[in-house]
Amino acid sequence: MKKVVLLGALLFGAALESSFAQTATVQQLAPTRKIEVAGFAEIEVVPDEIYFNISLKEYFNDEKNQKDKVIISTLEKQLIKAVADAGLPKEALSISGVGGYQNYVDKKKKPATFLEAKQYELKVNSAEKLDGILSKVESRGVQYANVGRVDHSKREEFKKQVKIDALKAAKEKATYLVAAVDQKLGQVLEIRELDENIQYPQPMFMKTNMRAMAESADAVQDSDLSYQKIKVSYRMQAAFEIK
Repeated sequence: MKKVVLLGALLFGAALESSFAQTATVQQLAPTRKIEVAGFAEIEVVPDEIYFNISLKEYFNDEKNQKDKVIISTLEKQLIKAVADAGLPKEALSISGVGGYQNYVDKKKKPATFLEAKQYELKVNSAEKLDGILSKVESRGVQYANVGRVDHSKREEFKKQVKIDALKAAKEKATYLVAAVDQKLGQVLEIRELDENIQYPQPMFMKTNMRAMAESADAVQDSDLSYQKIKVSYRMQAAFEIK
């Protein structure tokens, strides 16, 4: 008899446990009412960091006879002084490359002469400063000057703000969509970044007459630099509970 009672108790306990398990499973599988939306935000900012590529090259004052050479160190000193006179820190100018080329007037009469060239990167906060700097360097020694890239000193802050604005846009969208069906928005369930897009324009320095730029610092025209704004945009996705 005791065996029969014990067996019955075990069967009842197993059935009860199975019932609890089924109830828990049903509760876990119950779908959460939610809405998923994407928000977009974009900002345009004027670059405050402009990186110029400048190339200096040696040359002869007497080109025909290849005499009286102006060496690269002389030109470099002029450039360094011009950068300092413009109120820029020493770190604004850095060497990006060294090279050279063969120069000659007549192969039969004159052997080829190697003339050194040196490339620099100059960081300024406005394009107008470049003309004043180059005007203090011998124009024949300036091989070229153009814009390599642009950036903004507060780029990371802008990225953060655009992400926040995109997320707010997602919440605003979810709020009015839910309200359209007489429901209310609940807590946020999930947040995901969908994509990041940062457009850095590739501007071009349009000055072509370096000799005219170097005539006089006072006579220098405003820079013909043409560039667009930096565009920072984000798309954020968020899921919200529907109450």
